[in-house]
Amino acid sequence: MAIKSKIVTVASILSILLAVSLSVAYFYQQHKKAFRIVNSSMAAGVTDKFTPVNVTEVFPEKTRTVFCWFEWKNAKVGMEIVAKWEYLTDEIHILDYAFKIPRKRGSGSVSLTMPEGKTLPSGDYEVSLNQSNRLCKRLQFKVE
Repeated sequence: MAIKSKIVTVASILSILLAVSLSVAYFYQQHKKAFRIVNSSMAAGVTDKFTPVNVTEVFPEKTRTVFCWFEWKNAKVGMEIVAKWEYLTDEIHILDYAFKIPRKRGSGSVSLTMPEGKTLPSGDYEVSLNQSNRLCKRLQFKVE
């Protein structure tokens, strides 16, 4: 009787391990198919072919515009992304900017620009890229 009990216990454990393994494999496959930002950086500019120019996390005093460049995979054409810009130094929400992804895969950028004659105040900043209220990427930068 004890041997049958051990066999049932081992079979139960193997069944649980198999179920967990299949769940992990399924989750991994779904994650590979989900929208993802695969590369990103802050930059002083972006070319007309959507590549970043002067990649940096520290911008000089009197900077008027900063760019958040990113590359993505597995988007649904027309899906909305929201860029949330924050001034961390004084805990000020600056702007939410919504835009639509034009292709399943590609690269692009969003920028924060001060009005004519103004520059970004010195301090720490953050931009987060969100899809359906899900954080996809967060980048921090500084103006000195």
